Amino acid sequence: MIASLTNYLNDTDVRRFINRFGSWFIIGLAAFLRLWNLGYPSKLVFDETYYVKDAWTLWNTGSEKAWPNEANTAFESGSVNVFLNDPSFVVHPPLGKWIIGLGMWLFGAENSYSWRITTALLGIAAVALLMMIAKLLFKSTAWALAAGFLFAIDGHAIVLARTALLDNSLMFFGLLGFYFLLRDQQHRDILGLQKFRPWLIAAGVALGAATAVKWSGLYFIAAFGLYVVISETIARRAAGETSWIKTGLLKQGSLTFLNLVPISVLIYLASWSGWIFSSGGYDRNSTPNWFTSLIQYHQAAYGFHVGLSTPHSYSANALSWLFAIRPTSFFYEGLSFGQNGCNTDGGCSSAITALGNPFIWWPAAASVFFVAAWFVRTRQRLAGLILLGMAGGYLPWLVFLNRTTFQFYSIAFLPWMILALIFVARHYVYQARRPIRAQGAFLLFAGLAFAGTLFFLPIWIGSWIPYWYWQIHMWLPSWV
Repeated sequence: MIASLTNYLNDTDVRRFINRFGSWFIIGLAAFLRLWNLGYPSKLVFDETYYVKDAWTLWNTGSEKAWPNEANTAFESGSVNVFLNDPSFVVHPPLGKWIIGLGMWLFGAENSYSWRITTALLGIAAVALLMMIAKLLFKSTAWALAAGFLFAIDGHAIVLARTALLDNSLMFFGLLGFYFLLRDQQHRDILGLQKFRPWLIAAGVALGAATAVKWSGLYFIAAFGLYVVISETIARRAAGETSWIKTGLLKQGSLTFLNLVPISVLIYLASWSGWIFSSGGYDRNSTPNWFTSLIQYHQAAYGFHVGLSTPHSYSANALSWLFAIRPTSFFYEGLSFGQNGCNTDGGCSSAITALGNPFIWWPAAASVFFVAAWFVRTRQRLAGLILLGMAGGYLPWLVFLNRTTFQFYSIAFLPWMILALIFVARHYVYQARRPIRAQGAFLLFAGLAFAGTLFFLPIWIGSWIPYWYWQIHMWLPSWV
């Protein structure tokens, strides 16, 4: 049966149809999974209690403001303007909250759908962007569609796109910066000096935006920038250039820095424009000069981050992220039998858990290790580019093993886990003695992954289900 399906999909007319409309189908699927019933629950979920309210005050006053005690109940009921005039100390840059606030400005802060719509749209755009990246990397529409499909149906990506947190925006801008980096590398020339690199400047804009969402965007700037300088210097050496160190590291390295970093800094500073041009932000008037006040604010925020070790029931050490040992529960409510329409013995549950699809997540995690071993063995550039995203999104967190961190941070590098999975699948298909059977095996895997999505979808979007049905989704004790 699988072989027949594979032969059908390899038919010229069918392939032409898939190549033409496949990406639109996947984007539509991603949109459905991220937008359907987006307003549920009409309550602030997990850290939405900070970012949604901060976004609203930021949009209205130019800076984040404090709220009275028990403000969530009033906000959720539609009383959205009960914030105080006092500034609020926040430890993340403003851009992610500007993005959340845009949806609230467009559709009304009283509507819970509006809290999440812009985050969801970026999640949908990220699926399209990953397909564009996979097409550049693998030179194949089919593998690009496969990458987009797996990303579209993964639960971690779905939940983070349906929740008004910052991390989905961080992921999108990091991925956008990677796309621009790939475009720059298509046009790189190791002969002479490249002074003006528009695609690298575009990468700087995207990565500046990532940093303006969360400081961890800096890791992407460092990883991508070092890659450009080091890889191009090595290429000069391989080409036989006699002064390859001087030209590559010093001259071209300096030009690369000027194309990438200053624009990132400008974008980052622009995200603070509301705080700069108003007078009510935290620490805004701590010195006579806005710039020195901003530096003082950043010192305070940095002190908070490095000292953050508060125990939390859903904290997850970064070493465990690839294995999805402790996913974050964003929302859970239960009903007893007979309560509010619950007619199931044992009660009913509504849960939103940032859990990846196990049929995608665990193979993707294993694929990362395969790609790493493959790169050590072969130094293949394609494998290195995939690992580059992991280096920027994941490796720095291994330095902060004593800090309070959460599994959902891994959305920042999930696209590169998907690319690693496609790398392994592609390798398997191309090296197989019977490619048709290998393709069939991948189709079977994709079908299993989609079945997993249908099974886990209720605990990703908060559907009311019998308690026993929620329990059978908790495969590991640490998932509860």
